[in-house]
Amino acid sequence: MPVAIITGASKGLGRALARALAERGWDLVVDARSAGPLAEAARELRGAGARVMALPGDVADGAHRAALVAAAGELGGLDLLVNNASALGAEPLVRLAELPVAGLRRALEVNVVAPLGLIKEALPLLRNSSYFSYPPSYEGEAPYIGDAPFRGDGYPTEAYDPHPYSENSQNGDLSDSHPYVGLQGAVLTVSSDAAVEAYPTWGGYGASKAALEQLSAVLAVEEPGLRVWWVDPGDMRTELYAAAVPDDDDSGRPLPQAVVPALLRLLDGAAVSGRYTAAEPLPAPDGASSR
Repeated sequence: MPVAIITGASKGLGRALARALAERGWDLVVDARSAGPLAEAARELRGAGARVMALPGDVADGAHRAALVAAAGELGGLDLLVNNASALGAEPLVRLAELPVAGLRRALEVNVVAPLGLIKEALPLLRNSSYFSYPPSYEGEAPYIGDAPFRGDGYPTEAYDPHPYSENSQNGDLSDSHPYVGLQGAVLTVSSDAAVEAYPTWGGYGASKAALEQLSAVLAVEEPGLRVWWVDPGDMRTELYAAAVPDDDDSGRPLPQAVVPALLRLLDGAAVSGRYTAAEPLPAPDGASSR
């Protein structure tokens, strides 16, 4: 069975994605800072059929990150790392003139340093994954028509490209081998349009997400065998947003479950590394969307 690590999985988008993967037969390593809600989430995931290792802790703690990766190894490896845990830096959000330096430091530690640390811990297992060598949609014969490579649903008609998944990584040093050979695991990082748009009071959080997106972009270039996706999930009704803007009426915002199908399409399509918005994650990376 494929294995995923999902941080911040006790609620919101992390829990919704974990449930969807559990229903698909994935085994899971999940974390959150609060042990009670995480244990509740783990019971739900086990009820959906998954083997689950639930480790409460702070992703900013290097020992905790190492424990998450070790737990994935115990389950058999690692095919997908989801960096979902986030910190706002101030609750509610404030203008930069009032943003505590300690709050910005916390946002950078959780939103940037911790994901990089977790990626570094996980790279040996991710490099050893063969999940995308035969994507979920693969059945029987290799999905080609003549010289055209498989790119998801349906059959393309364009001329053969020996590197169909590398255009976003700008790699010029890949061999002309079968495009599935050497494909490894995936890193899915939850970002925000605050990383690319200037919204009042979102400066500290947005700066941390912008740094995270740049790290993701560089990782995609440096690790061409991995799928690296940084995704703006769009507006959601979550506790994080309520803490950020408590006076805002979020009743019209969709629940996190509505975003999950877009994330699953990235997996199912073995999407090229890049920035995506949940509104339309395939076939090509997109620019900014909404928080």
